[in-house]
Amino acid sequence: MDLFRIENLSFRYPAAEKNALSEISLSVEGGSFVVLCGQSGCGKTTLLKMLKRELSPHGSRSGEIFYNGLCLQELSERKSACEIGYVLQNPESQTVTDKVWHELAFGLENMGAPTSVIRRRVGEMASFFGIQDWFRKNTSELSGGQKQLLNLASIMVMQPKVLILDEPTSQLDPIAAADFIATLQKLNKDLGLTILLAEHRLEEVFPIADRVLVMEEGGIAAYEPPRSVERALREKNPAHPMLKALPSAVRIFCGVDRIGDCPLTVKEGRRYLSEHWSENPPCVPPAAYMPGGEPALELKEVWFRYSRDLPDVLRGVTFSVCKGESFCILGGNGTGKTTMLDIAAGLRKAYRGKVLVAGKPLKEYRGGELYRHHLALLPQNPQTVFLKKTVEADFEEICKVMEYSAQERADMIESVSARLGIEPLQKQHPYDLSGGEQQKCALAKMLLLRPRILLLDEPTKGIDAFAKLQLLEIIRELKKDGIAIVTVTHDVEFACMAADRCALFFDGEIVSDDVPRRFFAENNFYTTAANRIARHLDPFAVTVEDVVAFCRGGK
Repeated sequence: MDLFRIENLSFRYPAAEKNALSEISLSVEGGSFVVLCGQSGCGKTTLLKMLKRELSPHGSRSGEIFYNGLCLQELSERKSACEIGYVLQNPESQTVTDKVWHELAFGLENMGAPTSVIRRRVGEMASFFGIQDWFRKNTSELSGGQKQLLNLASIMVMQPKVLILDEPTSQLDPIAAADFIATLQKLNKDLGLTILLAEHRLEEVFPIADRVLVMEEGGIAAYEPPRSVERALREKNPAHPMLKALPSAVRIFCGVDRIGDCPLTVKEGRRYLSEHWSENPPCVPPAAYMPGGEPALELKEVWFRYSRDLPDVLRGVTFSVCKGESFCILGGNGTGKTTMLDIAAGLRKAYRGKVLVAGKPLKEYRGGELYRHHLALLPQNPQTVFLKKTVEADFEEICKVMEYSAQERADMIESVSARLGIEPLQKQHPYDLSGGEQQKCALAKMLLLRPRILLLDEPTKGIDAFAKLQLLEIIRELKKDGIAIVTVTHDVEFACMAADRCALFFDGEIVSDDVPRRFFAENNFYTTAANRIARHLDPFAVTVEDVVAFCRGGK
């Protein structure tokens, strides 16, 4: 039986020039796992919010949504709150209490459940999700992965029939993201829970989906079983941008001969390569990294703690980045990577060690001198960058602060907007944009500062594969101009393409760094899906392009 049925749904935000959703018609079967994907701004979040009546956006709407055969608007408040669970992209946005145990009980308390029922359900969920060890902690002490798991548990304690999630892994490291997705799969299989998941990271979710909904400009580009999505997109448009976003196994299959069934997982991809490419040319190890050029940013034995009675977050961090070099840092949630960027940007002060910008100690930069063409930081939460009511006004304001002439302002804003493809967003309020659109606009604002050092904290969070390629081209252009780029990211696929060097941050310090093909070749979890698929044939192949080139070289 269909749990959701959507008939000719269209929606337009107030003052918007075009529909956010256009003539959407589809059905979601009870107990199914549906993955939604598409380019940033394609309507995924809008559609999901329309399915949760309390979150439905304000605007002009036509069409109908039915839940269990009833019009969604006719559901009682209690039934809507309890049966349709919703997990937001940012775990901070959904946490409402100060204690973990209270967060778990909060929803049931609001529903007026008896104390005995609350205690039993909270205990069951805490045990299922492995929350016992931090059950009595403050929610402010949790890592990003723990907060997102707590959000999921606090929804599941209500015993919903459907779970809607909007990019819940965007702020999680690869290991935490894989654990979170495995939990969703278990809920779907063991409880028969219907799951609708919007996601840009498709490697783990594609194989476990029953159907994949690919959205395009507010409409449906494909709504197919996972193995049929590539064919459906290619029939619609041989150069469809979402073809670049499909899992590595699928893209490798497309890049070679398309023999047999399309693989979806690492296991299937390895088997596929082993069956068809048993004889290959010898592997050529990549050259070792040879640093060159003048150091742009240096951290020397940097130590930091948030207060005297707390343990050290940074424990002797040491690294340097040269002009025109891209340096990517990976590591788990809550390990101190963002704190390290804050110190490099002068937002926090280390109690020991040195930070040098262009050879000059950080403390010698006075007033706003550091941020005038020297250094810019794109924070993890892009909303903190915006101060005005429109994106355009924000850009104008930062250009005035930098004292550009009127003509310079116009030229720079036009150039940066074109490079990032954000011209249609200029008149909108930053908070009305999708997460990926906010990220691109925030990056544009940082580029208007014309920095010599660019610090990026999770710059690919919430953006689609096409936008990542745009960002990659921008990084390459910035490098040609001699700009040093330091990126903290959980996106290993992006890091292996964007970096000259990659490093692992662990236990408060940089424990290892190397060129991407060497760095990822020796890792099991902090590596790309393409490398896991092909490492038995070529351990140094880390991108889909590497694997395809290797296979074609062996034919």
